[in-house]
Parts: sequence; C-alpha cells; structure tokens
Amino acid sequence: MPRAGEWAAAVLPGDGEVGPGKMAAPWELSCWGGGWGLPSVHSESLVVLAYAKFSGAPLKVNVIDNTWRGSRGDVPILTTEDSIVSQPAKILNFLRKQKYNADCELSAKQGADTLAYIALLEEKLLPAVLHTFWVENDNYFTVTKPWFASRIPFPLSLILPGRMSRGALNRILLTRGEPPLYHLQEVEAQIYRDAKECLNLLSNRLGTSQFFFGDTPSTLDAYVFGFLAPLYKVRFPKVHLQEHLKQLSNLCRLCDDILHSYFRRGPGGISPAGQEMIDANLQKLTQLVNKESNLIEKMDDKLRQSPQLLPRKLPTLRLTPAEEESSSLQRLSP
Repeated sequence: MPRAGEWAAAVLPGDGEVGPGKMAAPWELSCWGGGWGLPSVHSESLVVLAYAKFSGAPLKVNVIDNTWRGSRGDVPILTTEDSIVSQPAKILNFLRKQKYNADCELSAKQGADTLAYIALLEEKLLPAVLHTFWVENDNYFTVTKPWFASRIPFPLSLILPGRMSRGALNRILLTRGEPPLYHLQEVEAQIYRDAKECLNLLSNRLGTSQFFFGDTPSTLDAYVFGFLAPLYKVRFPKVHLQEHLKQLSNLCRLCDDILHSYFRRGPGGISPAGQEMIDANLQKLTQLVNKESNLIEKMDDKLRQSPQLLPRKLPTLRLTPAEEESSSLQRLSP
C-alpha cells in the first residue's frame, strides 16, 4: 500500500488525542479526498468519516490519490495493527466492537428501522447517485473525470476514471438491467423515479427533527449524509436529481448541520468556505482549458477543410552546348 508522498494525512476527531482506556494510536482510514466544502466527494468514504465523528473514533485519514484499489470500489479501507477492513458496513461494525458506537441509545425498533432505511438507500438511491456522477455524460466529462484525474498521477489519470465509470455503469445494470427494463434509457428513467421516491420517504421520516432518531446523530444519519451531501454540494451541469433534493429543505439542512458541527475544517486543514473558493477557481480553470481545446480543434478543422495548393515545380535549367562542353572538360581535368 502506498505511503509517504502519496497521501495527505489528518486525524479525526481531534489532533490524535485518545481517551482513557482507548487504543494507543489512531487507526488509518484510506479514502478519496474532498471538494466543494466536503471532506470527501466519495459517498462511502463520507459514511465512515461521519460515523467516526459521531462515535468519537480517532482515525488518521489518509487521502488516496493514486491507488488502483480505488477503481475496484473497495475504498474506504481501515488499516489497524493486525487487520485491514474495507466496505462501510464492515468498518462500522469494527468500530462498534471497539466501543465506538453511535447507536448505543437506540431502541431495538430504531435499530431495525436503521437497517431497513440503509437497505432502501443502497437499492433506490445509490444507483441514481452513481449515474449522476459517473454515467451522465455532461456531469462525467465536465466534473467527475477532471476532478479525479487531477488527483491521480499520469498515466493512471488516463485510465482510472474510465474504469471507475464502467464499474458504476455495470453496477447499475446488474441491479436494474433486468426484464422488463432492457434498454439503458428505461433503466435511467426508473432509477431516477426510485431515487426521488426514496428522497421523499427520507424527508417525511426526518420531519422537523434534528436527526433521524432525535437530537443525537446515528448510523442512519451517517449513511444519509454520505449519500446526499455529494449530490447536494457538487456543482453539476445536469442537476435533475439535485434540484429535487434541494426542494426537500430538511434533508439539505441535515447535511449543512453535519458539515458545520463535525467538519468545520477538512482533512487538509481547509475550511469549507476556503475549499469552495479553490473548487470555483479549479472549475474556471477547467472551463478555460476546455475552451482552449475547442478553439484549437476548430482551427485544425478549418485548416483541414481549406483548399490545399500544390507545391510549385521548379523549372529545369538546361545548359547550352558550349556550357555542357566546358563542364565536361572541367570534370575530366585533374
């Protein structure tokens, strides 16, 4: 696994402080980095980051930018002294076993509701989030691909985003590309209908409460935040599902409250406002580069379409008989 020079590191929730009776050193969580005021733009990484904040688990965050593991979908990864744990559900179970439990005050019914809503998120909302980021052409080429490529060294930056896009599409089709939905357009329409229905159910369940089960955040809040915050904050050109989410003010307020209360400064020590400025500048730079590329392509097209002049033939010089005789004598003379 890559180390020095490849990751930027930070510690959650404090500066490496641990409570009495806890472990001597923080565990390491490897995940994708942040943007648009978010500690991570990767939903599953956000789930674990939020849960660690809620439960008080001290994690050393290693922001991955050039690992092949990210393309296989097993980020985030939690590394301890004697084990490596991947996938949010397994990481959260590990933290609970170490007495970092954000659900200790929940009843049995609330625990069952948590499992049901997480299953709903993964079945109904996750496909639409994947499609928004990785399959929708305008969003992928304008936002997703440039963002990930800028954080991956060459030549992996030419390979990994495309692989991740194909992986997202395959994941969608494996779960939704069954009869009677045979065509991609039909699949897309269905996943967005399901996603809107899921968002409406979450909004009705949250109501006017601060969090889903009262005044204290739990696992369900971590999952909802992880799935919704990137959809809410990232600036996409195609905002079909984003517009629907922004109409549900209580879900947006939940994301804002968690960001303000638990992620005032990101893993790189940059405040959300400062990060938003950096992202805005990056977006302007990306747009400028795209305009320059389009201009160059148009100039090339005009050059190719313009009539080409054939090269002029130089006239052949012929020597007079006297000049030919003089030249022959010069060649024969010693």
